[in-house]
Amino acid sequence: MNNFAIIADCTSGLNREMREKYGIDAYVKGRIMFPDGTDHEADLDWEEISADDYYGSMAKDKTMYKTGVVAPEIIEEIMEPFLKEGRDILTITLSSGMSNSYDTYMMAKKHLEEKYPERKVAVVDSLKFSTPNLMLNVKASEMRTAGADLEETVAWLEENKLCLHQIGPMDDLKFLARAGRITNVKAFFGSLVGVNALGDFAPNGISQILTNIKGRTRALKASVEYVKQLIIAPEEQTLYISHTYREKDAKDLAEMVRKEIPCRDVVIVRVDMSCGANIGPGMV
Repeated sequence: MNNFAIIADCTSGLNREMREKYGIDAYVKGRIMFPDGTDHEADLDWEEISADDYYGSMAKDKTMYKTGVVAPEIIEEIMEPFLKEGRDILTITLSSGMSNSYDTYMMAKKHLEEKYPERKVAVVDSLKFSTPNLMLNVKASEMRTAGADLEETVAWLEENKLCLHQIGPMDDLKFLARAGRITNVKAFFGSLVGVNALGDFAPNGISQILTNIKGRTRALKASVEYVKQLIIAPEEQTLYISHTYREKDAKDLAEMVRKEIPCRDVVIVRVDMSCGANIGPGMV
């Protein structure tokens, strides 16, 4: 049966418009603690707080939002109706190098496949963070529409997920350091005035800082050069420009990309609440 369900994670950045466009069947909301200590849902549509207010509070007051992994039971509650319909399920998680969410999804998978032995629940570890997760969900949707079954789709994702790269300046690494994603030493050098850290993900799914570049424009240009060196068949590719609280930089970077790389399309998206809590306001 080709009509498997695609259930996204809250770290995918797939807003309602994109979920409808690509037929994403459902998504699992995360948990996030606000600076006042109250617990909230991390949703993809910014229903409780706007993205500007969220990131603006981080930029102005240096407030911290803390994320939490949802319980396996919550994941099962979202997935079970589709299994009852006789549909298999595909879900793509945040990098296991950054979070325990992959293990939690695997626990839900084990329990559900024991309960529904005739059905399959496929969990793909993206080994990525934020927007590449979105891109993998979009690719899965396109393959499903083209007639690929669950096994074919999973095989493609596993074989090609490391071909996705992400690069761009971050002007404040304090948030990543406080969340335990990088060392404080790297955060210190990355927070020097005018210094922009550029990083990508290693094959083990852990972020790594590749270099620090002085000046925002130079950092954006270096990002474009990085993409130019790595991209294959650009005319077939859609490039995504994501940002937390840097709309002007995102537009500038998109314009640079359009001038330098003959890609199929350039799409600007906003980083989701869960990933944004760890990234902070200064990323494009």
